[in-house]
Formats: sequence, structure tokens, C-alpha cells
Amino acid sequence: MLDGTILKQLETAHHEHGQPLNLGVYYKNTLVALCHALEDFVLAAQSAPLLLAVFQKGKFYLEEADRYSQLAEKADRVAIAATSEAGFAEHPTGQKANVSPIALDPGDPLTQEWHLIILSPTYTAMVLCQELSQAEYAQLGQPTQDLERKFYGFWTFEPELVDETAELLIAHLGRYDGALGQALEQRRQAMAAERDRREREDIGKVVSQVVAYLQDSQQALEQSQQWRDRADSFLPASPQVLDENLASNKLQAFLRMAQLVDRADVNNPNRAAEVTALSETLGQLLELPAWQQKRLRFASWLHRLVPTVGTEIASLEGEAPTCQLLPGVQSLRALPQMSAVANIITHQSECWNGTGPPGGLSHDAIPLESRILALAREFQSRVNAIRTLRPQPDQAPPEREQALAQALEECRQQAGEAFDPKLVEALELVVAGLQQGITLEASQPKMAAGLWLLEEEASGG
Repeated sequence: MLDGTILKQLETAHHEHGQPLNLGVYYKNTLVALCHALEDFVLAAQSAPLLLAVFQKGKFYLEEADRYSQLAEKADRVAIAATSEAGFAEHPTGQKANVSPIALDPGDPLTQEWHLIILSPTYTAMVLCQELSQAEYAQLGQPTQDLERKFYGFWTFEPELVDETAELLIAHLGRYDGALGQALEQRRQAMAAERDRREREDIGKVVSQVVAYLQDSQQALEQSQQWRDRADSFLPASPQVLDENLASNKLQAFLRMAQLVDRADVNNPNRAAEVTALSETLGQLLELPAWQQKRLRFASWLHRLVPTVGTEIASLEGEAPTCQLLPGVQSLRALPQMSAVANIITHQSECWNGTGPPGGLSHDAIPLESRILALAREFQSRVNAIRTLRPQPDQAPPEREQALAQALEECRQQAGEAFDPKLVEALELVVAGLQQGITLEASQPKMAAGLWLLEEEASGG
């Protein structure tokens, strides 16, 4: 990683504090689709953002300059950094009052990076990447076409991380124009101060847009492949590499949304991780095959994307129950690899006796993974509530063993009604182990490793 880059500074700071970044490798076609999706959501957002972009070379910015003219109409302030080339500063977009083009020195490490930072009180998003060095390209193979250029880095919606990176970038840009740097820093601080007082954008809409843009890019790639002879194709040695990079980032988008949902819940911020660990343990006791465990794990991470868990079936008397299209999982169904996961999430609120939404399914008609997820979700929520909700402020929380026993008993009472009785018996074994000191792994997923879900499963289909 090149010294002096923003990515290097951020990676070093987080490594020193024991919070390493999840870095991945991205092809240019993936980054273009991703950035366009994040940028275009600015036009629909409730608040005017501070928008910071680094394009490496001026010619790359000029390809996007007309788009940035539209973004500037909505943005509070726009700063665009790139090496100065013909037309960079003269383009009409750069003449707008709220747009500041910054000509980078050719030797500035920033010229090796691709940045997009969107910072507003209601919407934050960031792409932070650095192109592979010549030495790294020498090992992996030099790109012969622009689409084959590779970058490593990450993207995120996390407000604190976006704000931290914006501060680093603004300080760097301030070396070129001190007054501009000061103005940008003032806007950054104002955005951060206002964030706690404003309602956040619906992150589900952003993720759906990201998935749609990546899907469009993937389809365009497939069409290009069909029209070109394999020997003359612009694709790298493995024709699936660019396609898989796009698909992997669609999966990452859902993981990032789930992470934000957890972070926003101050009373139960580890719910997804703990439900996933418990679901996996139950799946292991039931000896689920690897492909089924994989689906269960991903569904557990994403289970909070459904806002209607716990609501009643909304069908008229005499009508057959129907499965509503829930916004949190609609875009999941657009991915062939995720249709089964979407089905698990949709039916997690079904009851064993057939009284639950959305389809009124009962017994073995409910997907097994949905039954496991429902029990794991309920047990985790009850344990958390018992340990955090206290009748008196000065009252000590119950001991861990007591909370586990109480939550288990409450789940037992619903066996045969809400939950599969055999799964409750399996939960009893898990709780017995927990009471003996066994701990369950509840680690965060590696955001840049979305390809683990793309592997073909011969048994699961």
C-alpha cells in the first residue's frame, strides 16, 4: 500500500487500534457502477451533502463531469481532485459556485487513489480505493483494457468511518488551498453535528439502487461477452472474474445494510452476530449439509431487513393467506444466488401451528432454516431483554445463567405453538452447554469476501 495515500493513513490508524479494515479487490467496472449508484442517490436524498471526489487523472473526471453538474445542483459543496489536464478546470461544471476543482501534483500519492465521499446529515457513503502498483500488476498481469484495472480498498455507509476519512482527505486537500480546506472542514463538522438531529435516509433504498446498478453492469458485461469472440475479448483470462466481482459486491451491499441496522439499535447492537452464531450451532446439531448451513448463515445475518416480523397476517376472512413482497427482501430475489436466502428471511415469522405471517404455513411446510432462524432470533432477543431491561435503574442485571434459563423456559412455553418442538429440544442442549461455560463464535463477516456465497453447491442447487 502506497505511503501517503488516504487509504494507507486510515488502514494504519485502524490497525493500531485493533480495528482492521475489510479490504477487497475491485475491478474498474464494479467501481463505476457502485459510484454511480451512490452518487445518484444524492438526487433523491433529503439533505444537501458535502461531496468529495478524487479521479486520479483529469481525463477520468471529464468523462463524469456532466453527471457532476447534476449532482452539484443538489449538493451543498463539491470538491473534485485530479491531475490537471486539458479542460479539467475549464469544464462548465467546475465554474459553478459550489464546485471546487483541485489540480493535484503528478507526484501526489492521491493520484493513485479513487475516492468518493458523500457526507450529509441524512446520508453517508464512501468508496475508498487505491490502484495496484506496477509491481503488483507485474505479479498479477498487466491490464490490457481499462475495465481490467484493479483497485483494492473498501466501500461503506458507516457515518463515523466516512466522517473520519473525509477529515483526512480535507486536510490533504488543504495543502493546495488553505481557505478551501478550512471551508470544507467547517462544512464537515456542521454535517456531523446535525446528523443526530435528522432522520436517516432509508438505507434499504440505497442498497436496492446499488444492486440494480451492479445488475445492469453485469448484464452489459454478459452482452459484450456474447458479441465478442473469446480470443479477442476484453475480459481477463478467466471470463467470470469481472462478473463475479460485480456479484460479490451485490452481496456486500446487503451485509453493509444489515450492519447499519444493528448499529442503530442501541439496546441490541449485536443481534445479527449472536443470532447467526446460535443458528449455526443449531444447524450443526441437526447435521445440516454445508450448502444449507451457508444459506442459514447468510439469512441470519440479514434477518433484520424484514420490518414486518411479529405482525399479523393481513388477509381477508375466507381468502387464502398470501406472502407479501417485503421491501427488505425484494432486491435479494433479483440475485439468483440469493433467492433461497430471501425465502428463508420471508418466512422467519411463520408459526409452527400455522398462525404466523406472511403465508400462514405450518409444521414442515415452513422451511427448516426459517424455523431455526425464528427460534434463534426469539431466544437471543429474550436473553438480551432480560439482561438489559431493569425495573429499577440501580438494579443489577440477572446472572448470565439465570437469563439463559429464563429465556429458554419462555421459548419452551411456545413449543408446538410458535416453534418446532424438536428445535426447542436442540436449543436445550445448546443452553446447557452455554451454562457450562461454552461460548459461541459471533464474529462480524468479512465484507470483502462476498464470493463465499457464489460457490456452486452440488447438493443444494
